[in-house]
Amino acid sequence: MIRNPILPGFNADPSFIRVEDTYYIATSTFEWYPGVQIHASKDLVNWDLVARPLNRAALLDMRGNPDSCGIWAPCLSHADGKFWLVYTDVKRLDGAFKDAHNYITCCETIDGEWSDPWYVNSSGFDPSLFHDDDGRKWFVNMQWNHRGPGTGGNPASASFDGILCQEWSPDDGLLGEPVNIWPGTDRGLTEAPHLFKREGWYYLTTAEGGTGYDHAVSLARSRNVLGPYETHPNKHVICAAGSNSPIQRTGHGQYVETREGEGFHTFLMGRPQSGPHGLFCATGRETGIERVVWRDGWMYLEAGGMTAREEVEPPIGVTATRRERGPVESRFDAGLPQDFQWLRTPEPDRIFRVGDGALTLIGRESIGSYFEQALVARRQEDPSYVAETAVDIAPVTYQQAAGLTTYYNRHKFHALLISHEPGIGRALTIMSCPGDWPDCALSYPAEPMALPEGEIEMRVEVDLATQQFFWRTAGGDWQPFGPALDASVISDEGGRGEHASFTGAFVGMVAMDTSGMAREARFTRFRYEPRP
Repeated sequence: MIRNPILPGFNADPSFIRVEDTYYIATSTFEWYPGVQIHASKDLVNWDLVARPLNRAALLDMRGNPDSCGIWAPCLSHADGKFWLVYTDVKRLDGAFKDAHNYITCCETIDGEWSDPWYVNSSGFDPSLFHDDDGRKWFVNMQWNHRGPGTGGNPASASFDGILCQEWSPDDGLLGEPVNIWPGTDRGLTEAPHLFKREGWYYLTTAEGGTGYDHAVSLARSRNVLGPYETHPNKHVICAAGSNSPIQRTGHGQYVETREGEGFHTFLMGRPQSGPHGLFCATGRETGIERVVWRDGWMYLEAGGMTAREEVEPPIGVTATRRERGPVESRFDAGLPQDFQWLRTPEPDRIFRVGDGALTLIGRESIGSYFEQALVARRQEDPSYVAETAVDIAPVTYQQAAGLTTYYNRHKFHALLISHEPGIGRALTIMSCPGDWPDCALSYPAEPMALPEGEIEMRVEVDLATQQFFWRTAGGDWQPFGPALDASVISDEGGRGEHASFTGAFVGMVAMDTSGMAREARFTRFRYEPRP
């Protein structure tokens, strides 16, 4: 069976295509670098990360981007013997403006060097590219109205002003005038447009209702690519709002047919858990998939209703079983492991290097910086897990620190750190920002403890809404340090909440040196182990 989520742990806004016998999904990466994750599969059951295309300054530089900005909702397509990738670099989150710049890049192979980008427009986010069967290409994106109110009947969608469509070519850019082809339904917040063609109809699939618990996949159709579009009889194809399904927040996906003509639709999803402040999705916004069927020219879930299932039959002829994920041990012997990313900068050599059996982080700006911070981490893929690392740093001031962190953004993190404390010297401490917004005030939930010289091993155990840090010297026993901490704030729903937190929880290694002396920290291993 296909088991949802098919891409666990912060793999949001899935753009879905098939090229011959291989399926690809591109997902958002927001402020994490390199930009866009692309997974591939032959069977829709097992998926492998094959590329992060936006890996140089010419394609992406996010230094200065606020949390949850950067790469929103990419669109992957294939035409003319090339892969095409459309992406947005969002420069602002708060206030009336978004400053969302839209680009296109292409490559003959999924894992090759992608072209320098074409700049397209900045009228709104979630752009996509549709290749019509007559060879013409159409660019669509939602339109952002900084004045409000926009289209749709939901007052919460004040700035969402319909879906724009305009012809585009690589040689001439945008052609003609943009046409607002669909205002959306009364659910509002109409975004994430994707066009496809079937049996003479142009179909427009969108996301509506926001990325929280009212999220939905909506559908409209027209005989003309520029409309007018009529809305699906049920308005929405996928929506978990009001249900008690373990899969919630379903929306934002794309339709693909197998070679045999079976229909599948991806969707964004969350797996909520109960926490001290209500429901929270420990693993962020993930990717799921469902079977769909066609009746009277409209798409419906195969099983009926609008609620996605946890398990789905694979395509005809597929006998693969899902690979179970076990512990992952990284020793940094052959470069940075694929699981890891860093924040914002296209100049990683300024914040880390890999060699001599270690990942060396170069202390730069604070853990809350929007510009240059030495934080290398991997996704939390499981509601409960254990992570370990081993670090050595010789700090000479409290402005220098390094260690293990559970991290969402600048106002949602916990960090077990080696630093320097006056009167103590080299010391173990915890620095925390448990969802405090907008002040982002730090707390220190444990008294500093003197440490011996040499490498210190660190561990965090996360069990749903609770986490506990541990430490030991080489060969010693694990000792808890500090109190149990609230892990539920390291989630979309923590702090500012789901409508201002679009990424996901990470766990990783951090170093900072706010003195400007670039003190280095050496990490010799990292281990991640899922727990039931």
